[in-house]
Amino acid sequence: MSAASSRRRTPAPRPTAIRHGRQRTGTIFAELFRAVGLVLAVVLVSGVSLAAIATWDVRKDLTVVALAGEESDAPPPNIAAIDGGVNLLLVGSDSREGQGEAYGDETSNLNDVTMLLHVSQDHSSASVISFPRDLIVSIPECPDGQGGTSEAMSAQPINVTLLYGGLPCTVLTVEKLTGLTIPFAAEVQFNGVIEMSNAVGGVPVCVSSPIDDEWTNTHLTPGTHQLQGMDALQFLRTRHGVGDGSDLGRISSQQVFLSSLVRTVKSTETLTDVTKLYGLAKAATGNMQISTSLSSPDTMVSIALALKDIPLENIGFYAYPGTTGGSGVYAGKVQPNAADAEAMFAAIRADESIVAEAGNTGLGAEVDPNALPPVTEAASSDAATPSPDSAAPADIAAAAARDSSAIVLPKSITGQSAAEYTCSKGFDY
Repeated sequence: MSAASSRRRTPAPRPTAIRHGRQRTGTIFAELFRAVGLVLAVVLVSGVSLAAIATWDVRKDLTVVALAGEESDAPPPNIAAIDGGVNLLLVGSDSREGQGEAYGDETSNLNDVTMLLHVSQDHSSASVISFPRDLIVSIPECPDGQGGTSEAMSAQPINVTLLYGGLPCTVLTVEKLTGLTIPFAAEVQFNGVIEMSNAVGGVPVCVSSPIDDEWTNTHLTPGTHQLQGMDALQFLRTRHGVGDGSDLGRISSQQVFLSSLVRTVKSTETLTDVTKLYGLAKAATGNMQISTSLSSPDTMVSIALALKDIPLENIGFYAYPGTTGGSGVYAGKVQPNAADAEAMFAAIRADESIVAEAGNTGLGAEVDPNALPPVTEAASSDAATPSPDSAAPADIAAAAARDSSAIVLPKSITGQSAAEYTCSKGFDY
């Protein structure tokens, strides 16, 4: 099936007002799209008899949108690791369209979660950068979905870009902000998060202090919780229940989930279960809009092959630096720390490895005091559920996970590697 015959959704035109519902916060975690590619890699590259049927069944659910300047009939790469580095933007939409009645009647379409996945040229490391939803940025002119353009704006929260010009506008804005070219993009809605967490059988999440959030009905006691379905979605949505109640705290709490998800997906149990992997791909593609550049399964597979052998300690999650409590245009929003952000993106543009300061996990997370030594590719198949008997001090675990050749990011940039065990922190009222 060609990209041109896929179902297409034109970005919605800009409405006259934004309504902020109580439960409007959406979410998406970047490693899930990598898992989609892994599914297709397993099915297509293994040569099993299921290949043709599975590929068609996953492919037919895709919704495709062309990015600015993108050719809809560009030839896909061969089924091999993609040549060179990868920049892929993943957006979590708060749209309720086609999502049922479980999320209220909010009619806006904001990118409440925006993440950039970068894979190095030699495929030795990967970084995921989260952008706070209320980060004030400059928005360039964007296609409006009707043959025209939306006007450029000098100071707007990044999460309105999806509203103004759809996925292409979010991509153009992040390109302007980072100085990177982003040829691949995907948008996922609420139901996709639920179905994908179900497909992997849930994700073990450590909680160090009680999380209580009436807005998302998230109530978790200290300990480890196996989260899936609506519980996983609401945990990822909770902002008022973690850290300092801001989106900065929510990002670091999400990274606790992300790192555990990566360990779960990369465990032998998951990667050798074709049924589970195929279910993950189906769950994602049925609730996803993707750029034309990703509409071929070959492309997904080629990206997956570039990612599959990266060690856990070389997969990092970071937050775009910024502060709250400003005045004027920054009142109630996130003021960017442009200088420190540029240090990070300059390193990425130069294809250099980056790492956050050890233990600098952010407002909504902390290193697990019972943490194991960092998981490596030689770890056993139960890496996602470690034995307490092999625990090591948290500071040793964090330090051992660091790449000695990587550039240490400024302290304002928080994050962790997928090898580090961390816990989400409840909001201390």
